[in-house]
Amino acid sequence: MIRRLFYLSLGAFLALWVVRRLQALQPDHVARRTADRATGMLRQVRDFTHDVLGEAAERETELRARFGLGNSENHS
Repeated sequence: MIRRLFYLSLGAFLALWVVRRLQALQPDHVARRTADRATGMLRQVRDFTHDVLGEAAERETELRARFGLGNSENHS
């Protein structure tokens, strides 16, 4: 009796797991996950670009000060 209950529970669990996996493969779910990942990646690229441009501007200011080239507004 306990063995039957175990296999019945196992079968129910596996059926539920398979249904959820199949639902995750539906095109609207795949498209939503892809869009979310693309949005996250775009946000990371924007943050990286912002950091790099900030560091480059800071370094340019340091070099102009070191070599007495004046401020960057005169040379744009």
